Amino acid sequence: MPFYPLYALLFADSGVSAGGISALFALWSAATFLLEIPSGVWADVVSRRRLLMFAPLLDAAGYALWAVAPSIWSFAVGFVLLGAGTALRSGALQALVYAELDRLGATAAYPRLIGRSQAAGGAAGLLATALAGPLVAVGGYPVVGAVSVAALLLCAAAGRALPEQRPVRGTGQAGPDGSAPSPDEDAGGGEGGSGLAVLRAALGVVRRCAPVRRALLLSAALTGIAALDEYVPLLVRDTGVAPATVPLLVLAVTAGSTLGGLVAGRGGRWLAALLAVAAVLLAVGAGSGAPVGIAGVAVAFGVFYWALAQADARLQDSLDDSSRATVTSLSGAGMEAVGIATFAAYGVGADGLGMPAHWLFAAAAVPYLLVALAGRRGRRVRPPPLRARRDPG
Repeated sequence: MPFYPLYALLFADSGVSAGGISALFALWSAATFLLEIPSGVWADVVSRRRLLMFAPLLDAAGYALWAVAPSIWSFAVGFVLLGAGTALRSGALQALVYAELDRLGATAAYPRLIGRSQAAGGAAGLLATALAGPLVAVGGYPVVGAVSVAALLLCAAAGRALPEQRPVRGTGQAGPDGSAPSPDEDAGGGEGGSGLAVLRAALGVVRRCAPVRRALLLSAALTGIAALDEYVPLLVRDTGVAPATVPLLVLAVTAGSTLGGLVAGRGGRWLAALLAVAAVLLAVGAGSGAPVGIAGVAVAFGVFYWALAQADARLQDSLDDSSRATVTSLSGAGMEAVGIATFAAYGVGADGLGMPAHWLFAAAAVPYLLVALAGRRGRRVRPPPLRARRDPG
């Protein structure tokens, strides 16, 4: 979205403090957190594709509100809408992709496909970021918002085009449009019953299956980088570059994340070592407070997003399709909790302690270094393949 590299600046230009911006981001995560698990159950009970069609429409409404009536209250309502859209996508997308690959006997391609999808999204983000400067120069934030809304409408159309062939629960038959049946057709006996059954099954998988728990924890630990992503424009501006240069350096960080997606599915045995290197690059690059340090931040973000794809692939390999979206949404809920903690820490550091953005980013590298060290200890006992230990529940 062209709005991405600019909306933190829109908030600041509208008089919202750094702490207020963090509160808005926390509201986004809180809305997503509250809706994650219900939306995951919904995706397992009805059509995952329908959720992927509806989610961009909620995002579009939020961006339109920001562009038309910028204020602290419209920003808050917009983030609730964005949080709902994020929750609808979370779990549903991964479950849909993996289930369709499983139907074709091609699940080994999941990490590469999801990584390339992430890279394609990153490439689109590069284009949108490159356009952000000219768009805001031509028509200000309203033009940026209009283009973002148009792009999201195209996303909804793309969601409608995705394939979905899911069996009806209890019958093994596909629904009339290739999706799951309506809840009253479900063998579980209604929406409430089937939804609760799916949720119980998902919680049972997490409770009994160690590979699932490890993948959930790794994903949650790595999610802080996605929260920091929201502050990259402020980090770039903190280096002292001209406002027109901010989108270009944000683009460099987006490029790093894109390259991380392109190599997803490769080099998994180097996960701990590469995370340690990325933590050092983030600390040194951001801590320098210089424009050249953004190069190190870009490489670090690439490694972190690559690691997120690795964790996602391990999680999907260990799940059964009957509750796949729900368990993935449980992961999303944990990720949002980490995101909220990150937003709160940033707000306290910026407003409460008066720390500049480059020092806050440097401090954020410490948890990733700890994750890397924990990963190295975990490799001393190598577990058997995940699919060989799939939980029967």
